[in-house]
Amino acid sequence: MKAPRTAPHTARRNGALTRVTRDARPFLRARTGTVLQLAGWSLLEFVQTFLGGFGVARALDHGFLAGRPLTGLLWLAVAAVAVLPAQLATRGVFGRLADLVEPLRDGLVRRAVSRALSGALAHPAGTTARSLSQVTHQSEIARDGWAGLVLTLRSFVFTVAGAVAGLLALEPRLLLIVLPPLILGAALFLATLLPMAARQRDYLTADEAYAAHAGKTAADLRDLAAAGAADRTVAESEALADDQVRAARSLARWSGVRVVALAVCGRFPPLLLLLGAPWLLRNGLTPGALVGALTYLTQALAPAVQALMTMLSTVGGRLLVVLDRFTDAPPPPAEDESDGQGPPPRDHAPVAELRAVTFAYGPAAHPVLDRLSLSVAPGEHLAVVGPSGSGKSTLAAVLAGVEAPTGGAVLWHGRPVRGADATSVRVLLPQHAYVFTGSLRDNLRYLRPDASDRSIAAMIDALGLDPLLSRLGSLDATLEPDRLSQGERQLVALGRAYLAAPPLTVLDEATSRLDPAAETRAERAFAALPGALVVVAHRLSSARRADRILVMDGPRTRCGTSAELLRTSALYRDLAGLWEPDEEPRRENGEPDEEPRRKNGEPDQEPHKSGRGNGLISTPPPSLF
Repeated sequence: MKAPRTAPHTARRNGALTRVTRDARPFLRARTGTVLQLAGWSLLEFVQTFLGGFGVARALDHGFLAGRPLTGLLWLAVAAVAVLPAQLATRGVFGRLADLVEPLRDGLVRRAVSRALSGALAHPAGTTARSLSQVTHQSEIARDGWAGLVLTLRSFVFTVAGAVAGLLALEPRLLLIVLPPLILGAALFLATLLPMAARQRDYLTADEAYAAHAGKTAADLRDLAAAGAADRTVAESEALADDQVRAARSLARWSGVRVVALAVCGRFPPLLLLLGAPWLLRNGLTPGALVGALTYLTQALAPAVQALMTMLSTVGGRLLVVLDRFTDAPPPPAEDESDGQGPPPRDHAPVAELRAVTFAYGPAAHPVLDRLSLSVAPGEHLAVVGPSGSGKSTLAAVLAGVEAPTGGAVLWHGRPVRGADATSVRVLLPQHAYVFTGSLRDNLRYLRPDASDRSIAAMIDALGLDPLLSRLGSLDATLEPDRLSQGERQLVALGRAYLAAPPLTVLDEATSRLDPAAETRAERAFAALPGALVVVAHRLSSARRADRILVMDGPRTRCGTSAELLRTSALYRDLAGLWEPDEEPRRENGEPDEEPRRKNGEPDQEPHKSGRGNGLISTPPPSLF
């Protein structure tokens, strides 16, 4: 059982290193000049390290121990003066570091944004908070980690080179004592790199999962409270937090192994040198060379090795994992979104179909939809009516594939709903229309960028956007959302949906801010299209225009024509008696002057809000606009 689990983890770690290395090579080749400049400045650190130990050895052997204190002082002065060019090198290194670090962060941000937009277009239902974490948190981790790694690795290479050159100049046999613990500690440290990277990846994955869960929970607090789903949400949060704790503990255990590797590299060489000092002195090693070797070990080699290992242990693994998050292939679509999944579309199948669909906003909540079966045929016009909170918007969201049912199945063209099919099958318009700052033409062509001016002109004539076009002056005039009325916003959203002409259009009170005449014109225009039309109606006139009417009263539903429902549905008769369909005063731009009223002057039973859940929530479901 363990082998199948181990192999993928190993392959994933090796694949991460391969992907990062593959992308790093062209990045570094393009900045060869910057790397050479960093190396040139770093040569001054090589000279400082070499003269540090060598000057001390010569000061003792040829100066103080030989009875020539002036010579000893001169050698110490040489070692001291070598520090000054090294300080100058620090300034030059930092001047070139930005040319190597900032392009990395900029490239990662561009890659994350590009992949997020491409993924959202290809799989709208599979969007996550991953890209937000990459653009903000993870790109900064990569930037800071890369900067720290460049500085530390550069210092390590030239410091170790200077120390080794100095030990060879003093006595080559010193390397027989110094190198074995260094090699052993380095090998032990390198053995922890891949496991640490895997643990770091697990931790980041757990962190992303918890962040996504927290963001979704924060956005749905009202729904969770209304649906009684707090206990389940708390349990999910605890499970995700436990995953983070387990990943952090595993990371800490491997960090303990690295502490041992640091001790072997940094503490053992000076100790072994002191233990071997009598043998070395008996075989020709001078006291000055012994002190110089200790100087190299304690002042150069040990700090450089410890700095590099500390940097790699704290930043290197995290940097590898973070960079892999940017370089690996995008997550594959879910099984129900993969090509070839599900049966092929059936000839003459309904555009959309619900089969015994149940939906509830929590395990303890009463179902909003209870084993509801419904089919919408191509070209059919279906109206959905019911009191506020009866589940009309929930039905629209489930039918459009925005919400997944808790039971039953939702089919488009005879096969299960797939996120990859969403943009080609349906358009969902909520009550609150999305309009962005830009030209009217761009807003209208939002779902169909290739729409011709002739198609746009036909749409404007069909929906009655002429007053808005005349006020703006042209299709290329800038549209400022805050200068549009709610009715005008709805007309723009209706226009873009009309141009898209999908097989299924769902209007979730998307005409609620239009006057009855403008609403009639819009619905008739959509009904004339070849696709099916589902309208969450808020006026009786809107319902009467439909081929069929679905009356919702929570889990209880009844479907039929208006004449049939007047005979068989008491709720429909009550709603018909409360509606005042065509006597609303008009405001300019097609917006009603006030909310629809009952015949007796009281507020309408169906306010201009999208009821959701058990009626406590007025926020509409997530929209495509």
